[in-house]
This record gives sequence, structure tokens and C-alpha cells, in this order.
Amino acid sequence: MKKITVLIAFFILSATAGKAQTIIPAQYQELIKKLVNNLPKEDKSSNNSPVKSESLIDFAKSMLGIPYRYATSNPKVGFDCSGFVSYVFSNFGFKVPRSSREFSYVGKETSLENAKVGDVLIFTGSNSRVRRIGHVGIVYSIDENGIKFIHASSGKAHQVTITDLDGHYKARFMKIVSIL
Repeated sequence: MKKITVLIAFFILSATAGKAQTIIPAQYQELIKKLVNNLPKEDKSSNNSPVKSESLIDFAKSMLGIPYRYATSNPKVGFDCSGFVSYVFSNFGFKVPRSSREFSYVGKETSLENAKVGDVLIFTGSNSRVRRIGHVGIVYSIDENGIKFIHASSGKAHQVTITDLDGHYKARFMKIVSIL
């Protein structure tokens, strides 16, 4: 409780400090990270979301081979990347965006080291040098060989497929968010 009070006091003081700042100095960023990491963890057993990542992945896997189709989220017609991800999550009652860019604002950001099956990977568009969100997929598996994800690809596969997170996609990786 004391840490939460300190954290709240810090934000109030920052907000009322005369001149608005948009960037928190590095030393304070580290302090905030430490304080947040030491907050009590949420009890996952009382989580209102009974969805298991295995169920989500099984459902997503049932759509392997459905063709890629731009601006579509209908399994009878095809999927684009965000159409596929939003269709999968909405099937389990999650209200998620329809646009790949908007996925950046949902869930809780995590790191690749802490990735879990069912997390959403967010990538640039096909040109990795343009650092603007343009593609999403769902973590399918994690093992000693790395991460695989399931997505609607507009590339060679041109369908819902499972891909390794390496090379081309690693260069395009921007962030990962946990929705489950």
C-alpha cells in the first residue's frame, strides 16, 4: 500500500510541476519500473477470463488454410491479419480492435522473453524500415527452437498459416501484448 501511495504521489507531483513534460527522465523511469514490479501480483486464479490459451489456439488452428483477403474478417470469404486475430479473440468474448494499429493499445505490453501462447505479436508492414504497425499474429507455440505464430499472411502463403518468428518477421517485430 505504501508503494502505491508513493507512486500516486509521484505522478501527482509530476503533473503539477509547472511545466508539462512528455518524457520522464531515465532515472525516474527506472524507479517507476522498480515500484511497479514490486506491486502485489494479480491472483490469476480469480481472473474473470476462463479462456485457456490452448482453446484459443485450437480455434485459430481450425482456420489454417483459409485464404488471405484484404479488409475481411469472415472465414467463409477470407481474412486479413487483423481480421483473423479479431475474429479469433471475439469468438471467446474479447472486445478487440479490427485494425492492426489499434492492437498496440489493448492488453498489457510484455517482452518476447515473457511471451505466452495466445499473446498478440505486432509487426511493421512488409517494409521493416518503415516503423509503422501493419501486421499482427497470435503466438502459437514457444519451445527451444523459438516462437511460432499463427496469422493471415499476405505473403507467399497467402492464407492463415503458422510461421517462425525469425529473419524477416524478427526485423519487423515491434511489440507484444497479452490479452488473455
